[in-house]
Amino acid sequence: MDQFADRLRAAPQSRLQRSAAAEALALARELARRTQLVEEPGTAPREMPDAGMFAAADQITVAGHDHALVLKDEDEVADAAKLVEEARERAGV
Repeated sequence: MDQFADRLRAAPQSRLQRSAAAEALALARELARRTQLVEEPGTAPREMPDAGMFAAADQITVAGHDHALVLKDEDEVADAAKLVEEARERAGV
């Protein structure tokens, strides 16, 4: 996840506009949703706001680190890593 964020930070604006920032935001939102479901069961997750394409790397970093704190076992870690890798591939960075 940190590598994905670093690649986003280094990506040209045109790449961010095409799809990379949108993929990063979608990933950040999904990681935040999953974390909230663990931390606040029974409540509706709040959606992470769109802070703009230049904030997307920071959003996945924060959401990813928060999510890592609630993972319980190796299967959950593998699932989260797969989610990040698939988003990175779709983003093309």
